[in-house]
Amino acid sequence: MTATTSNTGSPHAYARWAGVLALVLVFVGPFSMMYVPTTLVVPGDASATAERLVEAESLFRLGILGDTVIVLTEVVLIGLLYTLFKPVNATLSLTAAMARLAMTVVQGVNIMNSLVVLLLLSGAGYLGAFDQGQLHALALLFLNAHEQVAHIWEIFFALHCLLLGVLIFRSGFVPKILGPLMGMAAAGYLANGIGNLLYPEARSVLAPLVAVTAIFGELPFFLWLLAKGVSVEAWRRFVWKAQTLAVEP
Repeated sequence: MTATTSNTGSPHAYARWAGVLALVLVFVGPFSMMYVPTTLVVPGDASATAERLVEAESLFRLGILGDTVIVLTEVVLIGLLYTLFKPVNATLSLTAAMARLAMTVVQGVNIMNSLVVLLLLSGAGYLGAFDQGQLHALALLFLNAHEQVAHIWEIFFALHCLLLGVLIFRSGFVPKILGPLMGMAAAGYLANGIGNLLYPEARSVLAPLVAVTAIFGELPFFLWLLAKGVSVEAWRRFVWKAQTLAVEP
């Protein structure tokens, strides 16, 4: 078994780095996705929102930087999780990775909405074709679009969490209970994503729901990876089995 798995890398390294990157998301995500919007955006008031953005442009730019860090972190995390769970089921692991990659692409494209807001409030000469009220309204429009697009990527992320939960449960190299917990996180993200698209008036109910399911569904898994890693022997058994099946006629 040692000879056939010598080139597979260290599952402990994959697990620990995945845990570290997840903690980056835990700290950066609430700042750029929650603190910055709630601090700067005045719902329904374009002029007040524009005034806050101009006064705290550096904070808004930090939020954009935070979103960019999230996208870059996600790209690396996708590769780590795919490699870690590929021996369990290559098809499921690839599908989970593609779902999370789709989410990341949507997040990356969504950053453009924030960049457009900066352009609209930049005071550039070519914006003279618009009056101030129009510019403020357009800025709030793009901020609202940025918020709504988040509910689209949540749906992709729900699929990722569901598939990852199945992989965790089947793996045996991390505690099985972490699989159903990840499934709970998937349900929360799905409910928040679809719920906000269909019933935006339910936002105040859905927001606490997704927060609770994310904390108790996702976080235990990544904390386990960071603190305990994985059972190397169990992981290598999956690798050995996959390699054996691959060479069988």
